[in-house]
Amino acid sequence: MRSLMTASTTKAEHIVLITQQLADERPGFFAIKGAGAGDRDTNAFMVELRRRAVAALATDYSERSICGSNKLTVDFYIPDERTVIEVALSLRNPGSEFERDILKALMAAEAGNAVDTLLLISKPGGRKRTDQPGARAIIDWVQAQHGLRVIVHDLVAAHAA
Repeated sequence: MRSLMTASTTKAEHIVLITQQLADERPGFFAIKGAGAGDRDTNAFMVELRRRAVAALATDYSERSICGSNKLTVDFYIPDERTVIEVALSLRNPGSEFERDILKALMAAEAGNAVDTLLLISKPGGRKRTDQPGARAIIDWVQAQHGLRVIVHDLVAAHAA
């Protein structure tokens, strides 16, 4: 894998780039597969994403238990960037874990971890869904009341070969 990081690229941005590159390499990644097949594909995707992120960043930021004395984990936590990253591939769906991802970031901050930003990486449609009034109200509230900035980044299906 060629390096995607430049001097001005943050670690969080680098994880976004790795995620996009990995999605581009997987034929059918953006197709809706349903339960079972979709879960297996997502699990395999996450294993490889974590492996590549560790190789690229020389530190394992994945699967961090930072939400207090429970078993909740975040996909990635980059302390020096004060950023939680959740790979929320199903964010475009009404039954996604959008609210739970926000709650985990807030719990992490309450547990004493520096968290200013929650970055949600989604398949196409996640940003559109979170721009709807209900989700937008949650994002605006969490920013105003807790100082947590929520960023939604949609992967680009057009990159897929």
